Amino acid sequence: MVNPLKEGEKAPQFSLPDQDGELVSLKDFKGHRVLIYFYPKAMTPGCTVQACNLRDCSDELKKYNVVILGISTDKPEKLSRFIEKELLNFTLLSDENHEVAQAFGTWGEKEFMGKTYDGIHRISFLIGKDGKIEKVFDDFKTANHHEVVLDYLKKHVK
Repeated sequence: MVNPLKEGEKAPQFSLPDQDGELVSLKDFKGHRVLIYFYPKAMTPGCTVQACNLRDCSDELKKYNVVILGISTDKPEKLSRFIEKELLNFTLLSDENHEVAQAFGTWGEKEFMGKTYDGIHRISFLIGKDGKIEKVFDDFKTANHHEVVLDYLKKHVK
């Protein structure tokens, strides 16, 4: 059971290594909206569809001053291969110890093919310019995640 942070709560500050091993902090994006999307595993079918759709609509997201950060427990080397293979145009962060996933409430028990294990739940957070969670996206499919985010921005952001 996961208990993700709620809209209006302050986003936890964090620093994680990106696909190149460079530390990236949430505070680096002050003055921007940040879409933090948690995904289970790089280079798997669903995560690839989700990432490529975000890649393809990144120009549209930029119009709303939104920076994309993907977070998984993959090592930076794997994230680098994922970016190279899929020509991703945004930053992926490595949360190997799942501390950030836990802080956001996206780490918890999952079930797949009858097996139960702990892992990242596919939940996204739009962090406002004020550092608070503006919107939680937890009801989407990998194929329409980008549309759900853009629909929200079109309706709520001037």
